[in-house]
Amino acid sequence: MQSKLVMKDFVTDMLKRKLPPNYCYHNYEHTLYVLAKVIEIGTYENCTNIELELLSAAALWHDTGYVNTYAGHEEVSCLLAKKYLPKYGFTKNEIIKINGMIMATKILQTPTNKLEEIMADADLEYLGTNCVAEKAHLLFKELQSLTPSLNEKAWNKMQIAFLETHHYFTNYCKKNKDPLRHAYHERLIQAPG
Repeated sequence: MQSKLVMKDFVTDMLKRKLPPNYCYHNYEHTLYVLAKVIEIGTYENCTNIELELLSAAALWHDTGYVNTYAGHEEVSCLLAKKYLPKYGFTKNEIIKINGMIMATKILQTPTNKLEEIMADADLEYLGTNCVAEKAHLLFKELQSLTPSLNEKAWNKMQIAFLETHHYFTNYCKKNKDPLRHAYHERLIQAPG
């Protein structure tokens, strides 16, 4: 059985080596960001050490499917997690829970329990931060590389529509992230063009 630190290095290395260079948002940095956020949110939400370990594994593996596909990457991430997690000491039951957390990041998010809610919020936590415009621009560039006809006007409309349906699930994000998320939404609505 290999250590969890080795697993983090394995996943980070896989993402660095196998993700296309045009994935400027969905990359190893995003994965490490989400990893930090599941710990932050999970700690606030009184998760046990075991729950934090499961959340950490889900955060590490949640976007690994991008190495094979863009659409439906969550399902591929689950397959990769199922393949590799036993090597790191995770049980079949724990892997089922981790896969549930990975699938909770699929848009439109539909988490069914506390851990899935934390994972879903961690993945989109940036929407309620001061760096939302910067991260949104990276996502725009990534999507534009896949669909060259996507322009900023269409992207802003997509963001506004998404933010009108998105909501956080955890008390932590509702309290600490919603105000900036709403402010960003308002700035997009008021932007010219």
